[in-house]
Amino acid sequence: MPAKTHNADPISMSRVPWAETQETKKTRTITLDPAPATLRVEFGGEVIAESDDALILREGSLPPVAYIPCADVRWQVVQETDRQTFCPYKGTARYWSITAGGRTAENAVWAYPQAIDAVAEIQDCVAFYWDRVDAWHLDGKELSKPTF
Repeated sequence: MPAKTHNADPISMSRVPWAETQETKKTRTITLDPAPATLRVEFGGEVIAESDDALILREGSLPPVAYIPCADVRWQVVQETDRQTFCPYKGTARYWSITAGGRTAENAVWAYPQAIDAVAEIQDCVAFYWDRVDAWHLDGKELSKPTF
């Protein structure tokens, strides 16, 4: 699948209810690409998610974020929390904590279950905070930083 580029500027985002600020007036480019290989996330000595269908979201100068399909997550170790945040480029995020191996990572997982149209592909996916899980593997090789 080729990369999909979305210019998330206030003009194309006019259907999203948010107040414009100097930050949101800047143009932000968002791209979504398929992960180049199988992606695995581990915590507490357990595999929490593993997918051949992950998407890599690149947003401006931020580090890339892997979005893993919900079907590829071990939901028995993930618990929803009350935390919610809003991003004018993606929508309202919900959060989950992970409990595995006798440990808990609070609000380590997030998703945009009703993502705005510009990034609708991430709607049925979740993302993990890089530093709240123990290990990331791409094609069986451990990653030391988000270099998808």
